[in-house]
Amino acid sequence: MDKPVRKIIRLDNYDYSKNGLYFITICTVHKNELLWATDVGDGATDVPLCCAHAVGKVYLSSFGKIIRDNIHRANSVYDDKKILQYVIMPNHIHFILKIGAGVSGTSRAPSPTNEIVPQYVSMLKRFINKDIGFNIFQRSYYDHIIRNQKEYIAISKYIHNNPIKWDVDEYNPRNENNKAEVLGLE
Repeated sequence: MDKPVRKIIRLDNYDYSKNGLYFITICTVHKNELLWATDVGDGATDVPLCCAHAVGKVYLSSFGKIIRDNIHRANSVYDDKKILQYVIMPNHIHFILKIGAGVSGTSRAPSPTNEIVPQYVSMLKRFINKDIGFNIFQRSYYDHIIRNQKEYIAISKYIHNNPIKWDVDEYNPRNENNKAEVLGLE
């Protein structure tokens, strides 16, 4: 029996240690919905993520809160790498990662993840998994290099509106069309 060939999802000949903006999506294992809790009833004091008719009042689950806390912790530790915007969805996370000035070259992480973006995503996933106590993430992640202001604005809007559009989200297993929302990126 032949093993499936893993699809290469990184851009060929692109240096992922370059300064710039990157749109990252990380999914949970089997896209299990672990990151939101609805009407928790446990005295949660967090502000609801959204109150859309299709979603109802939703809050971060304990796993979602661990992710949020690790994003804030990473932003306070690193001066040259920042998550500018993020959203935690039921089974995935979207964020915009900025690799800032003064960052160049590759990290000392093992090949083939020897560049800053893969190293950062790996580090974030490891710290979250350590705090949770087991792995909740799929092996890889999706990235898109943000090339201009138009893309940045479109992705920012997508991140901001993602919770209220969960019913039509491409990662929602109950979405009958299961089609990706068009970001208008060229």
